[in-house]
Amino acid sequence: MKYSYYPGCTLRTKAKKLDDYARASAKALGFELEEAENWQCCGGVYPLSSDEIATKLSSVRVLNEAKEKGQDLVTLCSACYHVVKRVNDDMKNVEDIRVRANNYLKLDEPYLGETEVLHFLEVIRDRIGFDELKKKVVNPLTGKKIGAYYGCLLLRPSDIIAFDNPENPTIIEEFIRAIGAEPVIYPYRNECCGGYVSLKAKDLSVSMSQKVMDSAAGFGAEMLITACPLCQYNLTHGTDTDLPVVYFTELLAEALGVKEEVDA
Repeated sequence: MKYSYYPGCTLRTKAKKLDDYARASAKALGFELEEAENWQCCGGVYPLSSDEIATKLSSVRVLNEAKEKGQDLVTLCSACYHVVKRVNDDMKNVEDIRVRANNYLKLDEPYLGETEVLHFLEVIRDRIGFDELKKKVVNPLTGKKIGAYYGCLLLRPSDIIAFDNPENPTIIEEFIRAIGAEPVIYPYRNECCGGYVSLKAKDLSVSMSQKVMDSAAGFGAEMLITACPLCQYNLTHGTDTDLPVVYFTELLAEALGVKEEVDA
């Protein structure tokens, strides 16, 4: 299986390990991530202005490239997934945005939202299967109690993102079980970390992140895993809990026996 792959900016800098572990794990699981050519920043935030078009164009370009290759588009970063998937929905369902974006980009054929956008975890769940993942685990993380941190962007708005149940998601818990560990269910796993207010209201952001960390620790988690670089930063900067927060791809690579080759 081959997928078009949109890494996004942060996976080239602060979150490089999120990317490296994912690429190594994909090979071990039998699928290939073909990085999109000349990709640009998705903007990090989905623009809510109904007449905003410029900041959506980079997403349309990468979506169209995947369409031309006949491939689904895979992302890792929660923010990138959120933005690209919502822009894709616009191109399917919002005529004004679709017409103006196509007129601006002057594509050989209009892009109409044909590409399917998948998160890396959806590839594992829906294309590989958690049972198959279990078979490929060579280093089960037996005995580890791990809390999933979803945050906001993977789950909402649920009618467009359609990643999982926004109030009671299970995909990351199923992933944790598949790699041999024990998932810890705690109340704040799908609450916001304060990511988008962290610059103008740092104290509020820290307070929101602290509630997540205290909730997870209180229910017995020994670590948290996430897919979001901004969440990972907020949960580990300013909070006074020693709970480690790591990318889910790091534990996947460890379970599949490829972590050492990435770290070498």
